[in-house]
Amino acid sequence: MRTDASPAPVLHLRGPVLLGPDQEILDAWVVDGRIHHSRPELAAGTEIREIDGYVIPGLADLHCHLGIGDGGGGTTLEAARQQALTDRDTGVLLIRDAGSITDTSPLQQQRDLPRLIRCGRHLARTRRYLRGYADEIEPEGLPAAVTREAERGDGWVKLVGDWIDRGVGDLTPCWEAEDFDAAARAAHRAGARITTHTFDESTLPLALDAGFDCLEHATGLTDETISRTAEAGVPVVSTLVNVGEFESYAAQGEKKFPGYAAHMRRLRAARYERTRDAHDAGIQLLVGTDAGGVLGHGIIHDELDEFARAGLDAITILDAATWAARRFLDVPCLEDGAPADLVVLSRDPRADHRALRERSHIVMGGQVIA
Repeated sequence: MRTDASPAPVLHLRGPVLLGPDQEILDAWVVDGRIHHSRPELAAGTEIREIDGYVIPGLADLHCHLGIGDGGGGTTLEAARQQALTDRDTGVLLIRDAGSITDTSPLQQQRDLPRLIRCGRHLARTRRYLRGYADEIEPEGLPAAVTREAERGDGWVKLVGDWIDRGVGDLTPCWEAEDFDAAARAAHRAGARITTHTFDESTLPLALDAGFDCLEHATGLTDETISRTAEAGVPVVSTLVNVGEFESYAAQGEKKFPGYAAHMRRLRAARYERTRDAHDAGIQLLVGTDAGGVLGHGIIHDELDEFARAGLDAITILDAATWAARRFLDVPCLEDGAPADLVVLSRDPRADHRALRERSHIVMGGQVIA
């Protein structure tokens, strides 16, 4: 990013510029930080920089945790900034932070970082989640907590819907149906959308009945809940890299909780089939890494590789990481007049998703940063 006082050059993007899965234009211009689909009038002597390659919107990570350290616990704001830079340098220019211990709102003012949409802090049942991560509450306090986090965040609230119940020795929902209902009503009254962490099969009908707006992980999808989710138009953020770690979670709990360990292994084994079935049923799959805490940052391309292993084609993968994700978060793509947050690639990502690793330029707010 330029640090001097001189104006940024006008960028001539000699594409194609990919506006959607089946829409492109031959070139575009970037002036004053925004995309123009036709050449604007320029003053004599304006510096023009020509950039060749396939142009796409910046990638989106819809399940990321800035401000949580590798071993759990909150980080400093500077450490959270470094996490965001790591993600940015992989082409991620839009992050929905799906729960953080640290107040990362000051990062939203830093123009060299990805656009950040925060969920506030996780909301979890007392002693039913990773220690120290969440605001732990009982059902009677849930609506007020949802309202508070809706005010703290950026139009999103995150509820931990299920976790291991040590008395049962397996995954179970953390809340009753009326609690899911109350949480959704409180979020919607506050003008926010609500999503839920869910591994277990029995949690999904509760969240769908309550009108939740999104599902995180959703490893417990069945034929019935796949159909219901598709019919309701509720998207799933799949986090397949994290699901791949279920074997380690199973091994850690196997001695004390063999039923839980066996369950986690079943969920892991079915992850690719479940993802294919969800896609084939018409569920909108969105890309999320679950980076932060257990997993490191900068892993979005690993997640995209997992989508490919599940049998999804390159255009579906690209859509889940760009246009569909941005539409869902009400963030512009590359339409005329949109902010110029984009990535330039050396070859066509619609033919091979691995082309997304081959970035020649990253542009934010109209300025080339890499």
